[in-house]
Amino acid sequence: MASKRVYLETFGCQMNELDSELVAGRLASLGYAFTSKASEADVVLYNTCSVREQAEQKVWSRLGELREQKADKPGMVVGVLGCMAERDGKGLMDRMPVVDVMCGPGELDKLPALLDNAVRTRESLVADDPNAAVKSVKAVALQGSTSRRSATLAAAEDSLEYLDLSRSVSPIDPVGSLRKSAYVRITRGCNKFCTYCVVPFTRGAEIHRPPAHIVDECQRLADQGVIEITLLGQTVNHYRFEHEAATIAGGVTQPQKGRAFKGGHKRDPLTGERVTTFADLLYEIHEKAPGIQRLRFVTSYPRDFGDDVLEVIRDCPRICRYLHVPAQTGSDRMLKMMNRGYTAQEYDEFVARAREHLHQPEIGRPLMISGDIIVGFPTETDEDFAQTVSLLERSRYKSCFIFKYSPRPGTVAYDKIPDDVPEAVKRVRNNELLAVQNRISDEVSREQVGCVYDILIEGPSQKAIKAAGLSGKQAKKASGGVQLTIGGRSADETDDLSVTAVLERTDSETVQFSGRTDGDQIVMFDADVAEAKALPGQIRRVRITEGSGLTLFGELV
Repeated sequence: MASKRVYLETFGCQMNELDSELVAGRLASLGYAFTSKASEADVVLYNTCSVREQAEQKVWSRLGELREQKADKPGMVVGVLGCMAERDGKGLMDRMPVVDVMCGPGELDKLPALLDNAVRTRESLVADDPNAAVKSVKAVALQGSTSRRSATLAAAEDSLEYLDLSRSVSPIDPVGSLRKSAYVRITRGCNKFCTYCVVPFTRGAEIHRPPAHIVDECQRLADQGVIEITLLGQTVNHYRFEHEAATIAGGVTQPQKGRAFKGGHKRDPLTGERVTTFADLLYEIHEKAPGIQRLRFVTSYPRDFGDDVLEVIRDCPRICRYLHVPAQTGSDRMLKMMNRGYTAQEYDEFVARAREHLHQPEIGRPLMISGDIIVGFPTETDEDFAQTVSLLERSRYKSCFIFKYSPRPGTVAYDKIPDDVPEAVKRVRNNELLAVQNRISDEVSREQVGCVYDILIEGPSQKAIKAAGLSGKQAKKASGGVQLTIGGRSADETDDLSVTAVLERTDSETVQFSGRTDGDQIVMFDADVAEAKALPGQIRRVRITEGSGLTLFGELV
C-alpha cells in the first residue's frame, strides 16, 4: 500500500490534543504522512468533543463539506474519533454516511488497525469499480456499556495504556514540531458525574497510570528537548497509585481504577511507601526529570486539593504557581443541582489555602488562578447569579472561561432537568459576567507592572505575524506549536515552523515576541532581529512595563 496522507483536525480540550498527538505518532510509525489540507488527504480524521455545542456543530459542518469531496475521491476514508463518536454511537454513521471509521477515546489504541483495514478495503473497492463511492466498509470501536470498568480493568489489561507508552518511547515526531512544551496524561476518565457533563459517559471511569510510566515519559520528553510539561487529567489532583494492588499484563504494569473520595480532607490520607499520591508524583517528576524547567497540571477539583500538594508546589521551584480550578457557580443551590460536591464557602476556603501557601509576589512568584463558570443553568435565579458574581469578585481569577449553559445529550441534566432559563437571560448574564472578569483581569495585569519574571518564549506575537503578512495557518506554524488543532502537517512544510517565516518579511530592527510566565500570563516584548531566531524555547527574564486585559508587556533584562 502506497503511503497515505492524513488530515487530522482536533476539537475541544488539551486531552483531545494529546490524543491526536498520540494517534499521529502511531500512524506515522506505520508509514502514514500528514497534510494541512483536507482536500489533499486520503484519510480525514476529526477528533471530537461533546462538552460544548459549538465544537460539535463545527464537526457536523466539516462532515457535510466532505460529501462532495468524497464523491469526487471515492478512495477517501473518513473517521470520527473521540467523545462524539462514543456518545452518538452508530447513530452518527446513520446521520452522516460519509463516515467510515468511528473510534471512542477509550479505544484509540485500536484505530491504526481499523484505519488500515478501511483504507485497504476502499482501495480494493475502487480498483474493482471506479463508481464505488457509494460502497463503504464501516469500522467501529466504542466502549459502550463497558465504560464503567471493573476494579480489575477488564481482566487486568488496559490496552489504551500502550498508546501512551508508544509515545514515550518513540523518536518519531509526526508533525515536525519545534515546540518545547508537551502534554503528559496521568489519569483518564472521571467519577464525578456533574449533571451537565458527558465526560464520565464518553471517557469512562477514572483510571490512574503507573507512576513509573509517567516519570519515564517525562524523562524521555526532556531528553528530546521539551522543557515544559503539563500533566493532564479530568480531575488531575485525584491521582494516586497503590503499588501493592498493581497488576501486570504482558509484562506491563497496568493502570488502576480510581478510588472514591470522601471529600473535605486537606492531606491525602493514602500517602506512604506503598502509595504514590499526586503530591508524591509531582515531587518525583521534579526530582527525576531536572530537564523539565516548568511543570504544570490541569484540571484540578477544589474539594480534594490537599495541603500536601500545595507544599510540594511551594518547595519545588520548577513547579508552576498556576492552578486551573473550576467553580462553575457561586450559588450553593446551583452547585447541588450540578452535583459538584462542595459549597461556595468550601471553594473560598480552598482559594484562601492556595494563596496562603503559594502567593509570593515578593520573590517574583505570585499565584495565578483561573476558573470556569456556567451561566444560565436550569432554574438559575437573579439571586443565584448575584452569588456567582460575588464569587468571581472574591476569587480574582487572572482569567476565567465563562459559558452559557447548553444542554448536552447524554448528560443527567439533559434528561432530567428542563432548560428553563431563556436564551436572552443567559446572554445578558454571560455578558455581565464577562465584563466583571475583564475588569478583574485588567486589574491583575496592572498589578504586575514593575515585576521581573522568567518568561518561556514561544515565538513571534500575533502582531508581528500579521505585520509580516502571514496567513492564519502560517502564523500558527511560525509560532512553533503543534497544529493538530487546525489539521495535520507534512514534513515538507516544516520550513515555516521557525521564526524565519516572520523575520524574512520584517524590515524592522526588532520584532515582537510572546511568552508566558509560570503563572500562565501572556507577555509581549520586543527582541532584536539578530537574536530573534534563537529565542523560541528559551526562558529569559523580562521586566513588566505595562499590563492591560489578559496581556503583559515588558522588556528583556
